[in-house]
Amino acid sequence: MTENQENAILSLIEKTLEDNKAEDVVVIDLKGKTSIAGHMVVASGTSQRHVAALAEHVTQALKAAGYPSVTEGEEKADWVLVDAYDVIVHIFKPEVREFYSLEKMWSTVKTRPLGN
Repeated sequence: MTENQENAILSLIEKTLEDNKAEDVVVIDLKGKTSIAGHMVVASGTSQRHVAALAEHVTQALKAAGYPSVTEGEEKADWVLVDAYDVIVHIFKPEVREFYSLEKMWSTVKTRPLGN
């Protein structure tokens, strides 16, 4: 995947999350830190239903734009992972996000809030 494609996927994900009222969206730049992806996006939904809906909106937007993705965790919807290959999205209920503290785990890499 080219850097332009990765940036297009990241922008699409950020816009979709913002449009659907995701909370506390953070983008983590993983380039040069790991081979799993170029970016990680962490966001919160207000409830299990909101988390599931956010994940569904992201996967639908990716599919409509022609980008493949795989999801895990939709059944319980406490934490849904959307793997868009070079961009990984974690959508949490707030208490689950706090428990796992992914941002803290990746604190040595550059993070930025949505829109910056």
